[in-house]
Amino acid sequence: MKLWDKGFKEDERIDEFTVGNDRVLDLQLAQYDIMGTIAHITMLESVGLLPKEDLDILLPELKALYAEAEAGRFVIEDGIEDVHSQVELMLTRKLGDVGKKVHTGRSRNDQVLVDLKLFARARIEKTVRKVESLFHTLQEASEKYKNVLIPGYTHLQVAMPSSFGLWFGAYAESLIDDLSMMKAAWEVVNQNPLGSAAGYGSSAPLNRTMTTELLGFDDLDYNSVYAQMTRGKMERAVAFAYSSIAETVGRLAMDGCMFSSQNFGFIHLPDALTTGSSIMPHKKNPDVFELVRAHCNKIQGVPGSIRYICGNLPSGYFRDMQILKEVFFPIFKEMDDCLDIVEYAVKGMEVMDNMMDDPKYKLAFSVEEVNHLVEEGVPFRDAYRQVADSIRQGTFEYHGTLNHTHEGSLGNLCNDRIAAKMERVLAGFGFGSVSAAVEALVR
Repeated sequence: MKLWDKGFKEDERIDEFTVGNDRVLDLQLAQYDIMGTIAHITMLESVGLLPKEDLDILLPELKALYAEAEAGRFVIEDGIEDVHSQVELMLTRKLGDVGKKVHTGRSRNDQVLVDLKLFARARIEKTVRKVESLFHTLQEASEKYKNVLIPGYTHLQVAMPSSFGLWFGAYAESLIDDLSMMKAAWEVVNQNPLGSAAGYGSSAPLNRTMTTELLGFDDLDYNSVYAQMTRGKMERAVAFAYSSIAETVGRLAMDGCMFSSQNFGFIHLPDALTTGSSIMPHKKNPDVFELVRAHCNKIQGVPGSIRYICGNLPSGYFRDMQILKEVFFPIFKEMDDCLDIVEYAVKGMEVMDNMMDDPKYKLAFSVEEVNHLVEEGVPFRDAYRQVADSIRQGTFEYHGTLNHTHEGSLGNLCNDRIAAKMERVLAGFGFGSVSAAVEALVR
């Protein structure tokens, strides 16, 4: 069954090629397609395009289908082109001609658009919650180990004293900026394209504001042509936000690989977080972090893939956009899995103490000695030269204590302010109002 069926028999090879992976991928859209249909027919009844008695028949059936899809029991049958066709087929089988009325005033184009936005909106919320959880885990570790020193590096050369408090806290604060980018993507996603039909509106007297409110969208994609132009643009905006999170998590994974190696030895990974070698009995490999790093690099490539698929298309709909699902859908689970396993690893890792007592890190305190001389009245450039000379002559010693007090330094991590910043970003998403609208619609 195809929504565009005109009564002729299509070429099976063409059918197989054009449908592609949609039957599998569209299963992820099933509950959102049903949700959009519920909102659409509710609106149709309000404007006189669907009799009240038909709405009363359709709504219970659609809500039952929604529950099936939500539970993962929705199936797209062989020979059915996509999720939209399957939903309409099931309604028609059960309700007869009433089921054929749900497509009034719609095109498959705006169905796909609204399904994708509802899907992305739900997955964004899930990911944001996982980012929030990792953030709190990192902040807890930052506070717990704030007095445990490690060397800081520039150019992978020992530079200045750092701490596990700074290290864990840095990745926590990085996630806030990632969620700021996600908030921008959320604003692109949370606009309603339903009613734009094939991209040029409809002569039916649709009430697009009503479906916007029913579906919990913040606003409309008003211009019907532009609503279709958001295909690809929306996916790319979301993918950019996910690539930002992936950059942070992948970089943390790289540090995990490096810091757990024997040459650094700053952290110890328990056996459960490592794998062995088939030939070297001593090996404990940080495969978890290595795989996270690879997954995150892969996610960072998705915005480019999306651009290559649809970056040079003119206005209007083109079948090229169907391929977007194949690169767009996987990023959600892939990123969520990485967030889960990295949080698990952070909770399981053991931090090594007294690393800075090793003589090889003694020169990390050279800046501290320069600052000590400056406090005694020596001009900075002269103090720098004195310390440099002592290093060159092999006589450098530092016996002082670290006294970093400015915001964001070793002695003043400002984790409470960072937490407040995260709360401000999270509050901007408005998940509660979306959830309330969805529950009112489908229950």
